[in-house]
Amino acid sequence: MHEQCYFYHGYGYGTDAIIHPLRMLINGGYGIMQLSNRHNRPLDINYRQGWKNVWRNLLDPTAAIQVEGWGDFFVREIIPFSLDSKKAHYWPNYTQHLIGGGMSYRMMVEWYRAHDYAHPGIWGGTTIMLYHLLNEVVENDYRDTWSTDPVADLLIFDPASIILFSSERVCRFFGETLHMADWSYQHMIDLEHETLVNNGQNFAFKLDVPWWEKWAFFYHYGTHGEFGLTRRLGGGRNISAGGGFKVDELLDVTEYHQGAELAVTGGVFYDRDDSLLASVLWANSKDYKLRVNLYPGLFEAWGLKPGFMFNLNRNRSTAFGVTLLNLPLPCGLAVGMEPTQE
Repeated sequence: MHEQCYFYHGYGYGTDAIIHPLRMLINGGYGIMQLSNRHNRPLDINYRQGWKNVWRNLLDPTAAIQVEGWGDFFVREIIPFSLDSKKAHYWPNYTQHLIGGGMSYRMMVEWYRAHDYAHPGIWGGTTIMLYHLLNEVVENDYRDTWSTDPVADLLIFDPASIILFSSERVCRFFGETLHMADWSYQHMIDLEHETLVNNGQNFAFKLDVPWWEKWAFFYHYGTHGEFGLTRRLGGGRNISAGGGFKVDELLDVTEYHQGAELAVTGGVFYDRDDSLLASVLWANSKDYKLRVNLYPGLFEAWGLKPGFMFNLNRNRSTAFGVTLLNLPLPCGLAVGMEPTQE
């Protein structure tokens, strides 16, 4: 079972080299901290309140749905119809929870198997559900209301993602046809400010163009999405560029629902064998206006494989961080950036 590796290859370079269960829990579980109107201090999260609100909605999902009706639930969370960013909750449900979550599940299964864990499927499923649960708790840490968001995510899309990516045919399609890969940021801890910076889980697709040998269609997404093109350079090396939009803020549009405020974004990416080595992302947003990530393996010095990141934040505040592939740490260290939201 699960003998073929589609999403984790054990490369000693790039994003593939920093794949780790703890890294995924932090990058994904605290993903909302990237947004401009959320603080990025994990120690200040009200985990008890977040768990209380999530558990309340999971215990009685029918009551959560009936607050604004089954029709609103299906249009907002399930049916991909509305183009209104304040109502299109289905978009992250399909892209991040169903497809991204399913790929992450299979990637974790492959990681656990490569590291000789018994029952890698159980380990992978447990890791991905803990990641999704942490994500919902962090998102709900200040809320005390009915919400269909955790209902749709944890009871529908997250379990469905595991079922979907338990299929070899599905994994083969996303891994070999779409070249899907985890291109997450290098999250860092700023010990001075007790903040988490440069975090976020991202994915990339490349679809080969049959009549255009050295080119491919490209899509990169997380709490953002950039469409563009990839140029094959030879030797497994590729350069990609794209533009699109990112979620800058989540706003309370009703007592029960939140909507996204978008900002324009664009980026350039360099990878080897679909393992990201360098990226530069710009956004017309309040926070993370500029993100530069140079991943371990891009170059080597004195036997070390360092990774670097640079962030330009609001009020021109900056952060710089380093991670070392040689050290068994699930994060890097950063200095310089003030908390993103007081």
